[in-house]
Order: sequence, then C-alpha cells, then structure tokens
Amino acid sequence: MAAEIGAARFRQMTEAVGRKFVTGVEDFGYAAALLVESLVWLLAGRWMQQRVRLAAVAREMMSIGVQAIPVVSILAFANGAMMAMQGIYTLRDFGAESQVISGIAMSVTREFGVLIAGIVVAGRSGSAIAARIGTMQMAQEIDALRVIGVSPVRYLVSPILAAMLVMMPVLAILSDAMAIVGGGVISMVELHISMETYLTRILASLAPGDLFQGLTKSLVFAVLITLVATSNGFNASGGAEGLGRATTRSVVLCIAAIVVADMIFTFFLSR
Repeated sequence: MAAEIGAARFRQMTEAVGRKFVTGVEDFGYAAALLVESLVWLLAGRWMQQRVRLAAVAREMMSIGVQAIPVVSILAFANGAMMAMQGIYTLRDFGAESQVISGIAMSVTREFGVLIAGIVVAGRSGSAIAARIGTMQMAQEIDALRVIGVSPVRYLVSPILAAMLVMMPVLAILSDAMAIVGGGVISMVELHISMETYLTRILASLAPGDLFQGLTKSLVFAVLITLVATSNGFNASGGAEGLGRATTRSVVLCIAAIVVADMIFTFFLSR
C-alpha cells in the first residue's frame, strides 16, 4: 500500500514537472514568434502598408525611459556609494583601499549599472506593459484590432521594442554615471581625494570593452523585458485576479531573465 502511494505521488510529481516544462517551451516559442513578427514590422512595415508610427515609439520612449530617470538616478547613486563604502572598509584591513576606485569603474560599467537600469525598467515598465495589454485582451480590444485589419503586434509590441532598444542603453549609461558619482562622493570623504583625481583614475581604469559589455547587456535586457511583458499581457485571462497574476508573473520573470542573462554574459565575457 505504501509503495502504491509512493508511486502515485512520484507520478503526480513527474506529471507536474512535465506540464511545467511544456508550458515553458510554449512560452518560449510564443515569445520568439513575437520577436520575429515585431522585427518584421519594424523593418518592413513601410512596404506592408502598416508602418510603425514614430509617435507611438516616442510615447513609449517617454514612458519607459524619460519617466524612469529619477528612479534610476537615485538607485544607481546609492548603489555606487554602497559599493565604495563596502570596498573601502573591506580593503582597508589590507592597506589597499585606494584600489576600490578601479573596482568601482569595472564593476559598475560591466555589471551593476546596467543591472540596476534593467531591474528598474522591468519592475516599472514591465508591469505596466503587461497590465495594459492584459486589460485590452480581456476587454476584447485585441480581437477588435484584428477585425479592423490592424496587427496587434505591429500596433502594441513593435513600438515598445523600438523604444526599449533605444532607451535601455541610455538608461544604462545614466546609471553608470550616477553610480560612479556616488562612489566618488564616498571616496572623497573616506580617501581624502578630489573628484577630479577620482574621475581621472576611473577613466584610466576603464577600457572600451567594459562599456561595450554593459551596452550589449542593455540591448539583450531590452528584448527580454519586452517579450516577457507583452507575452504575459497577451496571455492574461480570468478577470481582475488573472490580470494581477499576469502582472506579477511578468515582473518576476523579467527580473529572473535579466539576472540569468547577466550571469551568462559574465561567464563568457569575463573569462
């Protein structure tokens, strides 16, 4: 009897894992299809009589990028200051606290600057995108667009993707700058150096590859946030409760995708 119960539980567990795996594959395929169709509309929409309107892209750029500047600036500044404090206090035991400047330069431009920008955009814009598209889906506005001959992907997803690809590198650069300034403020207090000396050492420690690595990550993060948020919005169902689940799932998966992608990039680019 106990053996039969154990076998039944094992079968239920494997079935649940299998269903989750199949759902994940379906979600990945759906997101890939969204990406391909969005790029087709962006690149060839003019010749298909349904070009992506610049006004829609500009609105998304304002929502995704410009309105996120205060949050990104504050968090990046605080993160840079925190990194400087931790680095100085840790390296002081070894008499090497001045080396924290090189560490800030490389870690901010390679990792933390773009990571902060990506997490802010995922939490702020990813949730809003999923909620907006999910509301349209439940109100049958998506079906109405198809009825009148308008592609929902062209109308909704392509402007978001274009805006993300433009604004994420900009926010990453802003985040890098603010984090470096935050680290500079703490370095001035703890290391008793001027901001000019600090910035000179920062520039001396940086290489073009450091900035290129961060900007490359920002483009990948832009694509991930767009696909995860829009796909969750299109698949939302079940009224207000279902919309809440889709929005929460969008934020969680966006941040998870960003962290995993950052880990993969770091593994291959920092070796």
